[in-house]
Amino acid sequence: MSGVNLGPVDQIPVGEGRTFVVEGRQIAVFRLRDGSLRALDAVCPHRGGPLADGLADARVVICPLHGFTYDLATGCEVSGGASVTAYPVHVDNGTVQLSVDGKVHA
Repeated sequence: MSGVNLGPVDQIPVGEGRTFVVEGRQIAVFRLRDGSLRALDAVCPHRGGPLADGLADARVVICPLHGFTYDLATGCEVSGGASVTAYPVHVDNGTVQLSVDGKVHA
């Protein structure tokens, strides 16, 4: 998968998320406790909450404003609300590579 280089993976602490602007979009990249990465639109469609600041575990992230919960693999809101887009993301030679064209879910 080719992608946009977001910089060193070490800039995202394990267990946290960071927001990047890619092609005019805000995208949150999460580095999970097992070291894997997930990427979603960074803005909650409910009220614009910053998803990178939400609590994340191995499966979901919870919006810090109103508790909407998004599946990190698909971007689906778990109670059936509006979804966000999930993006393919991986580490290549220590750098984060994100694909904005290969959307996981629209």
